[in-house]
Amino acid sequence: MSHVATTQHGRHELHTHPSRWFALVIIAVAQLMVVLDATVVNVALPHAKADLGISDANQQWVVTAYTLTFGGLLLLGGRIADYWGRKRTFVVGILGFAVASGLGGGAWDETSLFLARALQGVFGALLAPASLALLSVLFVDAKERAKAFGVYGAIAGGGAALGLVLGGVLTEYAHWRWCLLVNIPVALIAIALAVRIVPESKASGNTKYDIPGAILATLGLSLLVYGFTKAGETDAQQRLKYGWSSPVTLGLIGVAVLLLALFVVVETRIRNPLLPMRVVLQRTRGGAYLASTLIGAGFIGAVFFVSLYFQLVLHYTPLQAGVRTLPISVGVLIAAGLSSGLLPKLGPKPIMATGAVVAAAGMILLTRIGVDTAYATHVMPSMLILGFGLGCTFVPLGNIALVGVDEHDAGAASAVVNASQQVGGSLGTALLNTVAITAATSYFTDHATAVDPQGTQLEAMVHGYVTAFWWGSALLVAAAVIVVVFIKATRDDVPEEGAVHMG
Repeated sequence: MSHVATTQHGRHELHTHPSRWFALVIIAVAQLMVVLDATVVNVALPHAKADLGISDANQQWVVTAYTLTFGGLLLLGGRIADYWGRKRTFVVGILGFAVASGLGGGAWDETSLFLARALQGVFGALLAPASLALLSVLFVDAKERAKAFGVYGAIAGGGAALGLVLGGVLTEYAHWRWCLLVNIPVALIAIALAVRIVPESKASGNTKYDIPGAILATLGLSLLVYGFTKAGETDAQQRLKYGWSSPVTLGLIGVAVLLLALFVVVETRIRNPLLPMRVVLQRTRGGAYLASTLIGAGFIGAVFFVSLYFQLVLHYTPLQAGVRTLPISVGVLIAAGLSSGLLPKLGPKPIMATGAVVAAAGMILLTRIGVDTAYATHVMPSMLILGFGLGCTFVPLGNIALVGVDEHDAGAASAVVNASQQVGGSLGTALLNTVAITAATSYFTDHATAVDPQGTQLEAMVHGYVTAFWWGSALLVAAAVIVVVFIKATRDDVPEEGAVHMG
């Protein structure tokens, strides 16, 4: 059927590629590798901390070094994929990702691990937008493309939680380093298949790259995360060294804001901007990107603390901790299927807004945790609700994020969908980590005279996690408000030619 449809559209012959469904499998597996790596090291984190001497304040860099370079460079990666060749960019991205994974698996201290994670993010920023762009040229028939992006979206949506399970298995039965090394054989197989099966495609037009924009955006976001991190640093007596009001913290955040403001100015004045303002200033698209940022901040931050809580407080093994995060993935997959069916009937706005509120409710329920909380009655239902709410936001968001985008900007617009979630996850993890450390430090100081200092320390940790969950729920509520206020798309506005899903 797709051969006839694509001929009617008068598109390029790549759209009738006979192996497009096999290509979808290759692309989805490669994208799953990228999504998994945002969370696969979470379960391994306590073991990596012990091996490499990573501090509490710096522990979030294991996640944010990856998500920050990934999100910060996705826009440039989208442009490179469009102009350099989507298949070529895809293959180079996988190869570089494998090399960076090998360096991370062989890390000898915290700095080498953080740098390897950052390098993974750099190549992930090439791989992810190339994957999305390849799907857009392989599938053009409305029904086929809906199926393709449904498969892609389900894998991407559930991948973050599945990464925790894989991380648990590898950490417990092999070594935490295998959470990174496992990417190498997967990447080599994907490269071998992609070279033979995936077709090449390029966008026509100007092929200049906005390097100053990429530097300003990535440096600005990095300094912002670094400022958040400094606010949560503690000394040997578990007292805050800086806090939010210190000149060091405020100075870093101030310079970061200045660089990001300069990025916006540069983007409005150069001929070939990394992020064309026309892509984000359209009301519905801009609202979708902003909501995606807030959802990423709440979600990735929550997963980070759930995995720490399971191992450090409830003393689960890595595998037990990983398996017990599955309700998030189950909730996402159920909701993704349900929202796909409801989208043509209800439109994106009510589904997204409801999903964000439901996710916030799940996060609030997580605040009931304690040092000896029952998993089945307290934690599992909360995660299931959180995952279901998030799943309701993913599919509609992917559908409206490319509404009305010119073909020349498709790569950049696709990258913004991914970048907004990853940047949100970076900022959210750093912010919530500092909030948790600050709350835990305050609690421990106030209860320092307790008879059981070890028990007090556990209670302080839980107090920090609970505080982070409250902040995370506030971010998700803010996302719901953004959806209601900014997104005007109805069911008639959902693009017929398919969607680009968050990854």
